[in-house]
Amino acid sequence: MAQITIRQLPDEVHRALKTQARAQGKSAEALARSLLRRGLFPADRLRPGDLLQSIWKDANLDGVSFERDHSDIDAASFE
Repeated sequence: MAQITIRQLPDEVHRALKTQARAQGKSAEALARSLLRRGLFPADRLRPGDLLQSIWKDANLDGVSFERDHSDIDAASFE
């Protein structure tokens, strides 16, 4: 996993982080990871699979079939 250093973090932010972490029984580092994760990846974000599902949800594909290609695959050559 990657590591980062956050420089010039205001003292009040550091104090609040430590206070909240202590109240939750976590380390400040664990709380910071959790806050970053939730901030960057909110639970209600649109995910690629959800987007694809929304595009095709009203499509009527009953009776539609796709023929599968069973031909041999040529191996890649790196020479």
